[in-house]
Amino acid sequence: MADFYLDAPEVPILLLGDPGVGKSTFLSRLTLGPHPAPTASITPLRSLDQPHPFNIRLYNRPYRFSFSDTSSPTHYTLLHPSLIILCYSIAIPSSLASVQGYWKEVVERHFGYDEMMPVVLLGLGRDVRQKEDYDGKVRAMATEGALAGEEEDEEGLVPRTFVYPQEGLRVAQEMRCDMYCECSALTGELCQEVFEDIAKRAARTTTQKGGKTEGTDCAVM
Repeated sequence: MADFYLDAPEVPILLLGDPGVGKSTFLSRLTLGPHPAPTASITPLRSLDQPHPFNIRLYNRPYRFSFSDTSSPTHYTLLHPSLIILCYSIAIPSSLASVQGYWKEVVERHFGYDEMMPVVLLGLGRDVRQKEDYDGKVRAMATEGALAGEEEDEEGLVPRTFVYPQEGLRVAQEMRCDMYCECSALTGELCQEVFEDIAKRAARTTTQKGGKTEGTDCAVM
């Protein structure tokens, strides 16, 4: 099996986003494989070991994806990724605003040389939402007073301190990202599905067509 990946094309992937949004936890979760045991625990990856390689078989072909993030020993602005993943924490709305402002500017300034480079917006920490948060009712964003449970909106709903899926998708569309997806590295929810979608897009960067989404649409996982 090792020989199968000997001549595999290497696809460098860079994760960008504020400290503490879950980039390292996401990569550590991926090391557990597609079907981890219920009792499996996440072993944190060491930043000094970046890039973190993942050998993947897609379309009966081998690929090697090399993941780096902002804690890379080589400063991330000096890397040459084939695909960029902009990460934010669903539990920290300000981290989404940071993606839309600071990190978007970083991508344009340091990686704008490749117009064919796909950009993915990834929401981490999906587990902070409750089941009722998907029933169509939109709670207002909490104010400082509401954080202590002192306020309710007009419908008696407790204000929230997280980002709704449609808010993340809207930002992805405004930034003209090629894909929007969410998962929880803590519980593993949708992690494998997200990885598979990212892997397929990353694999396409090795082709003449490239990994960009056609037109102005933003693909949703």
